[in-house]
Parts: sequence; C-alpha cells; structure tokens
Amino acid sequence: MEFAIVAPLFFMLLFGMIEYGRCVLVQQMLTNASREGARRGVLDGTTTQDVTDVVIGYLASASVTGASVTVNPSPPSSAQVGDPVTVTVQVPFRDVSWLPTPMFLGDATLSATSVMRRESVQ
Repeated sequence: MEFAIVAPLFFMLLFGMIEYGRCVLVQQMLTNASREGARRGVLDGTTTQDVTDVVIGYLASASVTGASVTVNPSPPSSAQVGDPVTVTVQVPFRDVSWLPTPMFLGDATLSATSVMRRESVQ
C-alpha cells in the first residue's frame, strides 16, 4: 500500500534527476564544442565548414547528434584581424535526452555561444 503511494513520486524524482543531469552534461559539451569551433575559426584560412566539422566532431565523441552550428562572419577568414568570430551551437533537448520522452525539458533548446578575436600571422 505504501509503495503504491510513494512509487510515483520516487520515479518522478529519479527520472527528473536523469533528465536534468543529461541537460547539464549536454550543455557543458555544447559550451566546449563552441569554444573549440571558435578556436578554429580565428585562424588564417579557416572556412565555415572547417569550424562546423570541428564542432560536430567534438559533439560526436560525446554521442550528441542533431546540433546546428552558426558561424559569424561566414567564412570566418573574412573577418579583419582583431574582429570577433562567433560560433553558436544549438540542439533540441528532445534529440539528446536519454529518456524516450523527456518529462520536463522536452521543448527546451540547449545553446552555447563562444566569441574569440580573429588572429593572423604577421
């Protein structure tokens, strides 16, 4: 009898911890991936595809798929020395959740942005 009362609350807390834990993990991966993409984007001769490949490769190592990558300016090599290069990575939480149907964060979109200044070899 007591289990029937406590079980729904227990499972809701358990699944909530799994969902929010995955959210924090993926958010950290997006932050790191956008930073790696920005690091690539500030180098001479880098294309938008180079940046996208770095970001997608970084996320693939953590089994995060379905992310969209935005690079500004595009291509990043068109920025002048010292100008900012911005890399934004977004992924719907529904695409990266460990639960078949996210209970709390189903409609959330996780996003991370990194900005670095363009470098050049003088």
